[in-house]
Amino acid sequence: MLRKLIRILFNRNTVFILMMLVQVAFLVVTILFLSQNYWTVYLGLTILNIILVVYISNTSENPDYKLPWMIAMLVFPLFAGLAYLLVKTDTGHRVFKKNYARRVRETKKYLPQDAHVAEQIWELDTEHANLSRYLMQYGGYPVYRNYQSEYFPIGEEMFEVMKREIKKAKYYIFLEFFIIDHGTMWDELLELLKEKAAEGIDIRLMYDGFGTEFIMPMRYFTDLEKFKIHCRVFNHFKPFLSSSQNNRDHRKILVIDGHTAFTGGINIADEYVNRKVRFGHWKDGGMMCRGEAAWSFVIMFLQLWNLEETDKGELERYKPKEAFPGNYDGFIQPYGDSPTDGENVGKSVYLDIINNAQDYVYIMTPYLILDHEMITALGLAAKKGVDVRILTPHIPDKWYVYSIAWGYYQELLEQHVRIFEYEPGFVHAKNFSADDRIGVVGTINLDYRSLYLHFECAAVLYHSKMIQEIRMDFETCLKKSIEISLDDCKKRSFFKRIVSGVLRIFAPLL
Repeated sequence: MLRKLIRILFNRNTVFILMMLVQVAFLVVTILFLSQNYWTVYLGLTILNIILVVYISNTSENPDYKLPWMIAMLVFPLFAGLAYLLVKTDTGHRVFKKNYARRVRETKKYLPQDAHVAEQIWELDTEHANLSRYLMQYGGYPVYRNYQSEYFPIGEEMFEVMKREIKKAKYYIFLEFFIIDHGTMWDELLELLKEKAAEGIDIRLMYDGFGTEFIMPMRYFTDLEKFKIHCRVFNHFKPFLSSSQNNRDHRKILVIDGHTAFTGGINIADEYVNRKVRFGHWKDGGMMCRGEAAWSFVIMFLQLWNLEETDKGELERYKPKEAFPGNYDGFIQPYGDSPTDGENVGKSVYLDIINNAQDYVYIMTPYLILDHEMITALGLAAKKGVDVRILTPHIPDKWYVYSIAWGYYQELLEQHVRIFEYEPGFVHAKNFSADDRIGVVGTINLDYRSLYLHFECAAVLYHSKMIQEIRMDFETCLKKSIEISLDDCKKRSFFKRIVSGVLRIFAPLL
């Protein structure tokens, strides 16, 4: 017990948390010390808060993001204004944004749009061609036709195919994941990577500084260099108050030789493939694409991998060495979303699908934290007669997020949106499908973090057979789910409704 206590006390994560608490305590003590001249300090901070409220109300930020800050300034006038200034004047975050913007500009030339493919999608479907054009012009990612795709309705299936494709690698393997944790899944993957590295394959592994560094030992990934597995951390978690801590790499990407790529909800940890039970049965999923479309995932990966470097034409050498025949099953458009450019690509794609749906929209998401625009779009689609259904977990991984989701249920149900909870456990897949004409598979949750704060990725499919597979997977899950009714919402205890209401106010900041 003593050794365990010592390990906990001197653990890196414990030290980091304590250092951050010390900084918070320092700010509190400083303000309390200044409060000896209470009225002078209070007047000064009140004036500051008034100025900031006026400023915030005139910014172009999402109204749901503005409201919590303004409420906080009213409730905590001595602290909230200073906290907002700290977030908005973070020098490190500005440098990071500048570097990423430069990197995107430099790599844009590697993602040209085939004009013939663009013409073909316009001839097939003008409505969705508009979305494709938006993704090209404002996201920077082209639409492809020469590809093959495969949908995986469960993590176990996807992992087996990932291992099979890794074994075939001839040139390079790039991996980018939010969470990597000890277990049989990582052990099996690591052994394959060691074997391929020994063959001279270029292995690169990128992981998030918050999602993974808190789980794995401090020097674990550094030690992998001896196996010629090159590792980089995205945005180290630092024990300092900084707005950049919010911007995490939530993407899940595996790309092999530039012609085969995987994405979806699956991280590298045993619960994602049901080798460990955490929140009942873990319903995840993802997709594989082969052919020209995999190249977009290569560029996404290298943009972050080489974030602080200047392009000297080296990306050209990662182009696939041989042509990969496709089957021309509709169109695919992989895309990334960054919190640094002010363009909410992931949210815009979801809204466009909802607004243009004619028959049905099926949504599978682990978290349901919506802004006013998304609620309005979902409600309007349902009122127009579109069959709008949302599938969320019945066994949550975070109680407070689950409570917030219930805070939206009644409002959505009253607008004829149907809501289901996956009774066997936790849903972690992030899928959209509509009208058997358009679908999305990727990493983007229906919450503020994914839509505004994280680096994310996904692929839009237009008129592909895979869209029907996504729909059928959704319908299969419905058979194992509980439909939520208005009566269920009204029967909730007064205390639970109060908790949901309070948490909902501050949901954009959680």
